[in-house]
Amino acid sequence: MNDAISIEGFRFPADRHYDREHHLWTMAEPDGACILVGLDALSLASLGDLAYVAVCEPGTEVARGESIGTLEAAKITGEIFAPLGGVVRRRNEPALRDPSLVNADGYGCWLVAIEPSGWESDAAGMASGEDLEAWVREEIIRYREEGWID
Repeated sequence: MNDAISIEGFRFPADRHYDREHHLWTMAEPDGACILVGLDALSLASLGDLAYVAVCEPGTEVARGESIGTLEAAKITGEIFAPLGGVVRRRNEPALRDPSLVNADGYGCWLVAIEPSGWESDAAGMASGEDLEAWVREEIIRYREEGWID
């Protein structure tokens, strides 16, 4: 894994793009055919232990910002929103059967693989590279002010 930004105990691998609004990470598979999607460190910290995760079926066409699933956790029940547009190609069935796998390894355990329809434009709106550290710092402050994390 490439370098990571660690701030106040929250780790964000630098080899990914992060959905600024919904705190999901995205990372291209080695062959570039699909983009893996998972929950980032702040998302997991604010949710608590996951009890249930469901995502849409493979073959489903999704638009950026559209609901692609639901989750139930210790602190909240909510929706999972697509960080990119495309077609769902795979779901991480072991993680869906046992969401504790996501809590144990948030950056190693993806939820869904999406074949992108406009990855370059979708990725351009995400936090990555040089703006990642500033975004993480701002989000830690915001999450604390909202009472979502300690």
